[in-house]
Amino acid sequence: MTGPADPAGLLALAGRTALVSGSGGAIGAATAALLRAAGARVLGVDLPGHEPPAGVEALPCDLGDAAALAALGPALAARDAEVDLLVHCAGITRDAVLWKMDPREWDQVLRVNLESAFHLLRLVVPAMRRLRRGSVVLVASINGERGKFGQANYAASKAGLIALAKSAARELGGFGVRVNALAPGWIDTPMTARLPEEVRKVALAESALGRLGRPEDVARAILFLCSDLSSHVTGQVLRVDGGQCTA
Repeated sequence: MTGPADPAGLLALAGRTALVSGSGGAIGAATAALLRAAGARVLGVDLPGHEPPAGVEALPCDLGDAAALAALGPALAARDAEVDLLVHCAGITRDAVLWKMDPREWDQVLRVNLESAFHLLRLVVPAMRRLRRGSVVLVASINGERGKFGQANYAASKAGLIALAKSAARELGGFGVRVNALAPGWIDTPMTARLPEEVRKVALAESALGRLGRPEDVARAILFLCSDLSSHVTGQVLRVDGGQCTA
């Protein structure tokens, strides 16, 4: 019987290469910075001009553009980057009730939030299968589990990420690759700051902890799912919501 492992060692990501989408946003930036602090080489994917944190290598890309996504493969090869950690944080909202939602707003949210995750997985899975290791975290939302008034496109995209994570976990488990979804509740970011104050108050009232989330709350959970601390966790949905959604 072996003794207890070193917790710090289990969290260390030295020798790993992470690709973080949405690295210029609040959650993506917090995640990229934390993974780098844990020892990983981190490449950040986001729109041109949306710079990642210091020390993170920028890969400018419009995740809603199929041609731009296709160019990521050669860009990674040029950097000699074999990605074995993928974190998909990128996401947008275009809120409206169904009868007022422009079909273009539906398409745009599904392309950026969900379809890009499929393309990123296809990009990194060959290296993960060859290395016989890897961890993927798709950042979904509790609204992908429970639905949300005025967010049919966003909720559908996040529900799709959950189903994608569970399916990919089954397909890739035999190669030593783990895939999980993470479902934040309300997180204080520039995106949520644009919502009406009454919506924020409802989220706060729902919270069992009596506070709203911060980007670093999500980043720490992502580090757990990327690290060896979660070596027997795959195909799961981890809520980081302060108890907003407890069903």
